[in-house]
Amino acid sequence: MILTYASQQDYDGMAGKGNAAWAAEDFAAMGAFMEKFNNELMESGELVETRALAAPVLTRRLGSKDGQAVVTDGPYAETQEVLAGYWIVECESFDRATEIAARLADTPVPEAAWAKAYADIRPIADGRDELVG
Repeated sequence: MILTYASQQDYDGMAGKGNAAWAAEDFAAMGAFMEKFNNELMESGELVETRALAAPVLTRRLGSKDGQAVVTDGPYAETQEVLAGYWIVECESFDRATEIAARLADTPVPEAAWAKAYADIRPIADGRDELVG
């Protein structure tokens, strides 16, 4: 699984709001890149699923306090990063998944967004025995 992260500030920027507002052309370029990236993974037979996630402001977090469920609505602090999207790929190796994720470095985004961008690559566990490293 390839996981990408963002903050509410990043989502605001993509919407053209705030100090780090993206130009419409920047958002369109990112969208075109992602469409091409996803299509190439579909054509290679490696893409299982991909999804982008809505802005953190639309998130609810469930926790507990004193044995009771506690629900907190977003937004969270602007510096807190949350899962922004993911790709599930079926490929020959962990190294191949890393190669695929490295292609995300070519995503056209404004410099302010690029400076904070990263992705995680994690195997999906098929059972309890695979949960620990």
